[in-house]
Amino acid sequence: MTTYVQDAKTLELPWPFTGREDELELIRRSLAAGRQGIVVTGPAGRGKTRLVTEAVRGTDCARVTATPEARSLPFAAFAPLLPGTVSLHRAVQSLSGARLLVVDDAHLLDEASAALVHQLAVHGRTRLIVIADDRTPVPGAVSRLWTGELLPRLALEPLPHEETAHLLARGAAALEPLTVRRLHRICQGDLRLLRDLSGALRTQGLLTPVPGTDTWAWRGPVPMTPTVRERVADLLDRCGPGERDVLERLAFAEPLPLHLDDLDLDALERVEADGLVHVDDHGTVRLAHPLHGPALRACAGRLRARRLARDPRQHGPALAAEQHALARRIDEQDVRALPAPVGEWLVAEGAAVPAGYAALRARFARLRGELREAAAWAREGLQETPGDASCRTELALAAAQSGEVGRIGGDPADGAPGGRGHGGAAARAAGPSTADGTAVWAAAARGDVDGALRALAGRADDADGADGHDASGDPGGRHATAYARYDAVRLGAPEPAAGRLPGDGVLARHADALARGDGPALDRAAAALAERGFLLFAAEAYAQAVRVHRDPGAARTARTRAVALARRCQGARTPALAGLVLGELTARQRQIVTLAAAGLSNRQIAERLTLSVRTVGNHLYSAYTRLGAGDRAALPRLMEQPDTASA
Repeated sequence: MTTYVQDAKTLELPWPFTGREDELELIRRSLAAGRQGIVVTGPAGRGKTRLVTEAVRGTDCARVTATPEARSLPFAAFAPLLPGTVSLHRAVQSLSGARLLVVDDAHLLDEASAALVHQLAVHGRTRLIVIADDRTPVPGAVSRLWTGELLPRLALEPLPHEETAHLLARGAAALEPLTVRRLHRICQGDLRLLRDLSGALRTQGLLTPVPGTDTWAWRGPVPMTPTVRERVADLLDRCGPGERDVLERLAFAEPLPLHLDDLDLDALERVEADGLVHVDDHGTVRLAHPLHGPALRACAGRLRARRLARDPRQHGPALAAEQHALARRIDEQDVRALPAPVGEWLVAEGAAVPAGYAALRARFARLRGELREAAAWAREGLQETPGDASCRTELALAAAQSGEVGRIGGDPADGAPGGRGHGGAAARAAGPSTADGTAVWAAAARGDVDGALRALAGRADDADGADGHDASGDPGGRHATAYARYDAVRLGAPEPAAGRLPGDGVLARHADALARGDGPALDRAAAALAERGFLLFAAEAYAQAVRVHRDPGAARTARTRAVALARRCQGARTPALAGLVLGELTARQRQIVTLAAAGLSNRQIAERLTLSVRTVGNHLYSAYTRLGAGDRAALPRLMEQPDTASA
């Protein structure tokens, strides 16, 4: 049990536990009959202790925590559980009766305590969960737990971006997607740092409202909080000859790398040996951690910063190269994640983002199923060029494929660029083919699939005469009109696209499988789409497979995959996904979610179903995680669509 010292003004309770369902299940399985436990490792701040606390919640367990101050005292960590001064043999006997023992910060154990943990694992009468930081020296007796195969090891990976976004969504201020992405990139899975930074942004007034939305954005320098300084202490304390100069020059060169010839090689070798910089095979040098550059820039004096800082216009050629690479990937039907640090740097610094680049980033994100990020990139472009048709169209399409009917139509003059009511004027400004493209998904968002298909027919005709431009107005090559035609497949009517998609592409494979009503082929097409980065398209293909599979087991598998992918698509609500969202819940979870969506409180649900209020809360929390919902306010929207995809 963890005790929190309360201060009326400064009390901060832990964040709600989010995600990690697979890891939770793995730990819980390790405690089943016949299992001896597990070792959980990872760097500080990754959430190891919180994960284990959640996994053993409600179980009878003993818990000890090692501290650096007591490393010289034998059995110091186990003092609360042992009867005075004991030998190793006596300590093993005393603890053999414990059903479950959690050992936290095992890398800090004294040698006697480490030997005790090892012997308990050897004897096997006590189930063990051992938590250790694997980036610091670990006592040999502890490391032999997994190297000697006494216990399985779970090396905890960083919290994925989707789960980080879900965690941040529970904060006091809703953060816009590009801010969430920046925090995730800087923190690299360090949840303590994430909480510290997000709190500092709020308390120091560094967040600004995004016009036309209910979200807040962070632009500008990193706040140098005590936690940030602790994480970069090795960096800021560099005082060897030329070392700080090398690090600062790299920091102010970002996002572009420097070359070996431009730096002091002796100093560079020393900081590379300490893992502070990375040198690639081409001889280009970058700082090793995304937090290092912002921290060094924030700590530089004004005069030094002015001397080293680059004008954003100096990044023009690199930005153009990123734009070309993104366009080529779209043309090649491959939208797997592509590093594009220049554009992200411009956003982070609060510099102007060219509308053409922003529209392309929005489109790339939309094709990946990152609908909220697509809208955020479009808004960045509209800040620089409020009348840009491509950005307005991308904003409308992202809203429509999120099911936000109320955001499509009206006039942008009613609010700030990128605000509510952008769709109709965006369509008018963008021209006929773009207008029809927006109309397709506006109709689909209203549930009018027939109307969407009628609009699509006119859009396809426009695309045929676009002469090298697709229906979104973007230039392209032989795949330029493929996405316009592919919308028919996504809407469940592959006939208009038959024979008109590039035959060697993943889009054509999806169209062919749907036209034949071939469930296994749809599964294969969905897997190929996911491999290419089209997560939303893959979710839709799996959802279509559910409806045509004859084997109930195959249908259930397709449904599971569809829901898992759809949860990563930032609120996507398209016709193909209708009815799938509740398919992953247990019968009890569906029952409770239905009542919660109807407005009943946890206590009212508990009374109606003869359950405890705590049980209802636990079921709802698990349901939120599975549905990708932030809280019960999102449930009525998720419950609007009937479950038409029964297996």
